[in-house]
Amino acid sequence: MTAVIEFADLTVRRGGATLLDEVNWAVEEDERWVILGPNGAGKTTLLQVASAQIHPTSGVAGILGEVLGTVDVFDLRPRIGLTSAALADLIPRTELVRDVVVSASYGVLGRWREVYDDLDHDRAASLLTEVGAAHLGERTFGTLSEGERKRVQIARALMTDPEMLLLDEPAAGLDLGGREDLVSTLSVVALDPDSPATVLVSHHVEEIPPGFTHALLLRAGRVVASGPLERVVTAETLSETFGMPMLLTQEDGRFAARRRPRHLAG
Repeated sequence: MTAVIEFADLTVRRGGATLLDEVNWAVEEDERWVILGPNGAGKTTLLQVASAQIHPTSGVAGILGEVLGTVDVFDLRPRIGLTSAALADLIPRTELVRDVVVSASYGVLGRWREVYDDLDHDRAASLLTEVGAAHLGERTFGTLSEGERKRVQIARALMTDPEMLLLDEPAAGLDLGGREDLVSTLSVVALDPDSPATVLVSHHVEEIPPGFTHALLLRAGRVVASGPLERVVTAETLSETFGMPMLLTQEDGRFAARRRPRHLAG
């Protein structure tokens, strides 16, 4: 398999603070990763480097066979599907959902004078169906619920047939039903052998979809553990990552975690 991400001693510093500290990480093209950690762990910063939005202060960031600093990021970014709250805020609320998705072909937010052929529209419709949002095509983005917007963003991120899909806290702001709908959608994407390598950022093990294969745990910018999901996501590693004793359960391919009661600690 070919690595889509190869980070070596990756360090990011901003304003005297070290956001990532000598991170080593590799993602193969058939893998689905979740990045877990508390607030301030460096998860979003790591995804910003992986999406070629920022450069590391030191170390090597290999992305899709290229090295940041030696490649034009405007050539690299179209090869990456990305969803994030910041990107969602830029989508015009009056835009039709089908246009939100199809306009990714030109890398624009908001239809203007671009011309799309039937293949573009057919692909957009197919992706909306895949993420369970086919019925939303004629709605405007601003009328959607938060969960519906998340699904539409995933369809948009897949529109250009990217070589890598990066999802920055896609379940943030969702209620329980919305979260479960999204986890189900992401599981369908993860289990599809034709889907690209996928990286999901989350605070919660409950948001790990079935079909995900690997995990990276971060605390204060450093790697706590990295590797196959079943080996890395344990009560011990979560306790170290979140700085408190944790209990972990797993049922039907889903994880759940909570703080260990004080009478059980020790």
